Amino acid sequence: MREVDREREQREFRGFAGRLARERANEVRVLCAEWRPDVLVCDETDFGAMRVAERLGLRYASVFTTAPGFIPRELRAALRAHLVLSPFPPSLRNPGPAECFRTDAAARGDGAQAVYFTLGTVFNLESGDLFMRVLAGLRELDVDVVATVGRQIDPDELGPQPARIRVERYLPHSDVLPRCAAVVSHGGSGTVLGALAHGLPSVLLPMGADQPWNAARCEELGVAVVLDAMRATPADVREAVSTVLGDPSCRVAAERVRDEIRTLPSPEHAVRLLERLVEPDG
Repeated sequence: MREVDREREQREFRGFAGRLARERANEVRVLCAEWRPDVLVCDETDFGAMRVAERLGLRYASVFTTAPGFIPRELRAALRAHLVLSPFPPSLRNPGPAECFRTDAAARGDGAQAVYFTLGTVFNLESGDLFMRVLAGLRELDVDVVATVGRQIDPDELGPQPARIRVERYLPHSDVLPRCAAVVSHGGSGTVLGALAHGLPSVLLPMGADQPWNAARCEELGVAVVLDAMRATPADVREAVSTVLGDPSCRVAAERVRDEIRTLPSPEHAVRLLERLVEPDG
């Protein structure tokens, strides 16, 4: 684990527009020659695919994948998508020219009290002893806990846990979040969006990439308590989780964003917009 450094994260991210983009472009160019698509759809960080589309004269759509939009401005400005889609509510990320749509508008289950804990699928391998510290703090609370550690980590590595703490490699958000009252996470865009779509407050321990920006925005919205991943003690985790579970304002703020998500157009709206790219005069 490293200290959070926003400037370093943006410097490293520029690699997506360099060597990684060139490698990606070569792969996508071969696929386009074989499949002959009418439209290309890719995420907002897939600069190689977008360059291929521009050179081939293909119409393409870009999909937001980072809630705070932390991609350096000069990289965003260099590309001209025919359509931009955003699965994030405007309060979380200003859509600008993007068309918003909802990916999930689920509700919290009645009487749900469990806490979900995850460090995602990338930073889980760069998290030092954070799993152990967080679980130690959660053990001190009288709540059920569901934790996922990622496919590369054996849950047994974390040692024996009380019966009310379940540790798995992977579980779909759709199975876990409806049973929960709060989420403890690294602050990745997908996890943050999933929690808010269910109206759940969070405790966030950002480590890198878009996570520091996500955490700051969630703190501004009043939907999360943010801890220092390097220094948070089990007592800090226990106190933060107790706060988001016990403070009605955190829950109300998260439910406000959930209600905003519910007002967004359905995924079918995004599909119709993509169809118009295929047949722009239709």
